[in-house]
Amino acid sequence: MTTLVFVHGWSVTNTSAYGSLPQRLVQQAAAQGTTLTVADVWLSEYVSFDDAVTMGDVVRAFDHALRDLHLVDASFACITHSTGGPVVREWLRAQRDRPGAYSTIRLTHLMMLAPANFGSALAQLGKGVLGRLRAWFDGVEPGQRILDWLELGSAESLSLNLDHIHGDDAASKGQYLFVLTGDRPDRSLYDHINSYTGEDGSDGVVRIAAANLNARHAVLARNDGGAADALALLVTRAPPTAFKLIPGAAHSGTDQGIMAAAPQGTVDALLRCLRVTDAGGYQQLCDAFDAENAQRDADRVELEPVGPFSPRVHIHDPRSLLIVRLTDESGEPLRGSRLLLNAGTPPNPDWMPQGFMLDRQANSHQPHVVSMFLNHTLLSGSPRIADPTNSRKTLRAATEVHRPYGASVQPADLVGFVHHAAAVMTASDDLFDALGPHQTTVLDVVLPRVVHEGVFRLTQKLVPEDFSHVEPGLPIPAR
Repeated sequence: MTTLVFVHGWSVTNTSAYGSLPQRLVQQAAAQGTTLTVADVWLSEYVSFDDAVTMGDVVRAFDHALRDLHLVDASFACITHSTGGPVVREWLRAQRDRPGAYSTIRLTHLMMLAPANFGSALAQLGKGVLGRLRAWFDGVEPGQRILDWLELGSAESLSLNLDHIHGDDAASKGQYLFVLTGDRPDRSLYDHINSYTGEDGSDGVVRIAAANLNARHAVLARNDGGAADALALLVTRAPPTAFKLIPGAAHSGTDQGIMAAAPQGTVDALLRCLRVTDAGGYQQLCDAFDAENAQRDADRVELEPVGPFSPRVHIHDPRSLLIVRLTDESGEPLRGSRLLLNAGTPPNPDWMPQGFMLDRQANSHQPHVVSMFLNHTLLSGSPRIADPTNSRKTLRAATEVHRPYGASVQPADLVGFVHHAAAVMTASDDLFDALGPHQTTVLDVVLPRVVHEGVFRLTQKLVPEDFSHVEPGLPIPAR
């Protein structure tokens, strides 16, 4: 017997947000021989719409609520939506890091629907004037502290995700993580004031790449003993996580919502997840999901009807989310610095493929952290794409490969007692190796910090001497 706990997302104020998914899942599980009864399903109600509530507060309250359940074998499975995914993942980390403070209840299956694992581009707007007006009309607050976590490139989300990337493989310990996300927005819910709600490469709220936990951590830094102006690339990949695109599903809504509409694709995928009982079965499902995603990516053209006019063309290329943090070797943020992407040999920024940069957003609390939404297909080179209704008509011409891709950094401070030097990525590295389709890469660009003689001096002159106008001396050798 399996106990299922459902956890909703941000700004939910009614359990109707779960739609018919709990009932449909129980019914179809019983029909397929997986024993689930209504008594074994729990629907969460948590407050995310109070500006004082933090992610940590929700995690503590979640742990407290779990203790009241009489769980078979002190274990449960969990289905989350949107912000619910990060909530439960933060709970798992707290449970690991603070075993005395958090319960020992065991989570076996974490099935995340459209999780905002790396945040959402909409979070900044939710904190703005329009978000506050909408919250006021709804009689609640926007939930400022939760939105801070959800903002792209937030310190809190990066901390959790880097911990995951560099952590152990949960499946080897009998804990199975799954990410299921829709592959397109619900066009009927498009907000003309906010183009993110109709953004290709997302479900209308969360970008596909920002949901996927198959992420990477890349570091561009000086090698030990290397030149100060040459940055080498080091890439670390996260343990594999089962990732499934649900064709036609959107983030929310009763027509296409991945949870609220309870599409058959969601129900089938969840039941497949629940049937996993060992690491071997988990890997098989990872491979099956990858094959199904590749089939979906091959059929990427969507022709959106526009009344009596020609249909609007959407080419659903796999995208990549690149979250760049600019710091120096002491951890100081490099505010005002400029990162420039380039292509080819010799590197030239003008050779970057046309249209590869889809969006760029700086974190409002950490302006040195910038999230770039990139078209992975254009970066990798793409064959010609024909109109599915007329193969002789070209929707997009073939694009050439422009690799290798590199980067250069122009700091705002180039002189002084302490400053930074302009640096470029080593020619032998290719930034494309750090990117993945439908995936997020956290890129730490670390510049050497140049300290000059004159910051600290010793003198044998015992007569008082003014040193307020001392000039910087030679750079002190790095250690």
